[in-house]
Amino acid sequence: MKNNFFIVASKELKWKREQSEAFYAEHKGRFFHQRLVEFTCSGPMHAYILAGENAVARWRNLMGPTKVCRAKHEAPHTIRGRYGLTDTRNCTHGSDSEISACREIAFFFPEFDKETWLRNNANIMSTNLGCT
Repeated sequence: MKNNFFIVASKELKWKREQSEAFYAEHKGRFFHQRLVEFTCSGPMHAYILAGENAVARWRNLMGPTKVCRAKHEAPHTIRGRYGLTDTRNCTHGSDSEISACREIAFFFPEFDKETWLRNNANIMSTNLGCT
């Protein structure tokens, strides 16, 4: 199925523990925080900036529910339904709002400037980045 996202930027990275802890700082003290930190710094990952109409909501729909058991039963054709292992090893991440998307884009792509990108790509991109 074609999802019509425009890939604005991508990179492969390998997080150190400090980066994972910084990214998931809002969850510090919660029962799953340590497992999440361990998993996200256990191997390479790919980060993307996706653009398109309603990009945040559409990506979240494509990922499926955060809880893998629920994804496997209620949304088996989603990314998490197909490939997720546990709730902290659910194989994908997506911003939960446009505000989060802006913060997370800055975390993964500190060199990215949305206004410059939009100005340079106005002829090919009339939709948003999921970040206002």
